[in-house]
Amino acid sequence: MDRLTNTIRPYAWGSTTAIPRLLGVEPTGEPQAEMWMGAHPGAPSRLDRGAGETTLADVIAADPERELGAATVAKFGSRLPFLLKILAAGAPLSLQVHPDLEQARAGYADEERRGVPIDAAHRNYKDPNHKPEMICALTPFDGLCGFRPPAEAAALLAGLEVDSLKPYVDLLRAQPQEAALREMLTAVLTADRAEMARTVAEAAAAAERIGGPYAPYASLVHHFPGDPGVIAAMLLNHVRLQPGEAMFLGAGVPHAYLDGLGVELLANSDNVLRAGLTPKHVDVPELLKIVKLEAGDPAVQRPEGNGEEVYESPIDEFRLSRFALAPGAAPRVLPDATPQILLCTAGRPTAGDMMLAPGDSVFVPAGETVELSGTGTVFRATVIV
Repeated sequence: MDRLTNTIRPYAWGSTTAIPRLLGVEPTGEPQAEMWMGAHPGAPSRLDRGAGETTLADVIAADPERELGAATVAKFGSRLPFLLKILAAGAPLSLQVHPDLEQARAGYADEERRGVPIDAAHRNYKDPNHKPEMICALTPFDGLCGFRPPAEAAALLAGLEVDSLKPYVDLLRAQPQEAALREMLTAVLTADRAEMARTVAEAAAAAERIGGPYAPYASLVHHFPGDPGVIAAMLLNHVRLQPGEAMFLGAGVPHAYLDGLGVELLANSDNVLRAGLTPKHVDVPELLKIVKLEAGDPAVQRPEGNGEEVYESPIDEFRLSRFALAPGAAPRVLPDATPQILLCTAGRPTAGDMMLAPGDSVFVPAGETVELSGTGTVFRATVIV
């Protein structure tokens, strides 16, 4: 078992205080958006087994079967298939969707064939993998997830009483669900930018004046003035997770995180198709190939289980669970068939002979037994084989 040293990513949308508060350190004044735990090449965790510091990616590459186990390697290949993060949103992230595995492989191959540089601003597919993800709230956590039924979206937009929104309201009411959402997204994201900026400003002013269900959308314009994603975001459900609650985001589901601190677990990929709330590239035709044009319930989860509380997901690349260790409770012996990362978010529990503080994490290779004891909260990330 290895104690991990992890990189904090300073993305502009990150909170300046949430991660320092969790870690018990002074803020730097700069955004601290995500702390990465895993072997992603962008910022692999570091560890020291007595011969000096190295990366978890290099340790796994040197002997995949020893670190990941033969079953994991046979199913997912010779790299850790998940990435665990602490995510601290102080401002909205971009409105986005992720491809499924087949779409990612095809998109990556196409851009490779066309010679699109991997770091090009207009590149959509950084790798041939999908990116399902799970977010679990550590504080109240606001996000947007999945389309509202078109009739509900039309009613929300109509309630703003903005003349330039009326054609969109009519469009949503006139078409069947898939056609309505497709035509609405296309119209909003391809509209004249100057005209859309005026519409966004009027809609935001009305939303701020009305408040209530409009409040989450009104705040977006302060971060993204004139961005058509402000209107597109009103097609989505607003969700507020309470601490301990989670939601799974599958391929094609449009979403954006708005504010809060959470634990995020995702497949090891960087593939994002954006729909707004960003200065970055928005590829509307490719987005419309990927996005699922169907209304859905965000399906907020509360963990299930006695002892190990599991957050259910329909994929095998990751499995997220939580241990709430009470004073005087018997130690928990964890299964050892798969690789795992353990993350402490509260208290001072012990993993094996290592005392953990909030923000501490350890990598446990496949085949190594570990016992959790003491008092606190520990999240467990692993795979299903």
